[in-house]
Amino acid sequence: MKIAVIGCGNMGGALVKGWCASGMAEDITITAKTQSTLDTYQELYPELNITLSNTDAVRRSHYVIIAVKPWLVNQVIGEIEADLDGKVVISVAANVRHPRVDYYAMPNIAAEFSRSMTFISHADKDKTVDDAVLQLFGTIGRVMIVPESQFTAGMMMSGCGIAYVMRMIRAMMSGGVEMGFTPSQAQEIAQQTMQGAITLLQESGLHPDVAIDKVTTPGGVTIKGLNELDHSGFNSAIIRCLKAGLK
Repeated sequence: MKIAVIGCGNMGGALVKGWCASGMAEDITITAKTQSTLDTYQELYPELNITLSNTDAVRRSHYVIIAVKPWLVNQVIGEIEADLDGKVVISVAANVRHPRVDYYAMPNIAAEFSRSMTFISHADKDKTVDDAVLQLFGTIGRVMIVPESQFTAGMMMSGCGIAYVMRMIRAMMSGGVEMGFTPSQAQEIAQQTMQGAITLLQESGLHPDVAIDKVTTPGGVTIKGLNELDHSGFNSAIIRCLKAGLK
């Protein structure tokens, strides 16, 4: 599977690092605006193929990942369109549609560590997603096929949602510092607590409410904190946050 990644910014770079970590470096060709960026990746992954030419990268590959900023998608596809015959084109640019794209994918930056939640939609709603595409993104995390009508919602929950989770960790850190922990201690505690909650839910299969009940003693401190979240409109704020991008 020969892959071209057009653009190595935050998202493209995360994909490249995740795929290289899984042993795919020699099958990947990347492009970037500057040679210095390419050299940085080459130093990290010597087997990686680098080029400043988008057309050169496309000619070497079977799968073309469009990972540039949304406002550059049309320009880039126009540049490489003559070389796209027989290629599978996958765009990870948010909220951009183009007739030459075969699949739309929305990973998140945790792809670098193979922990992305990636949503995939076929550009043609009457076609199914090829196993090869699922396998490609499955190497950098979990994959969910969604209809195009749910793609933006998936982006808000995962592509953007990772930032919202980090904001909650940041808030927990602030509270920890106020209670006497150092910032580094507070960050370690918040991250491990978040990871523990995720692992518990994944491994047990419990609904969050059932898991919450396990640590909520009648008259105890946990229920007092939960009620404070409810009084402050925590649930409503999260829901409004996720729906903001649908407007």
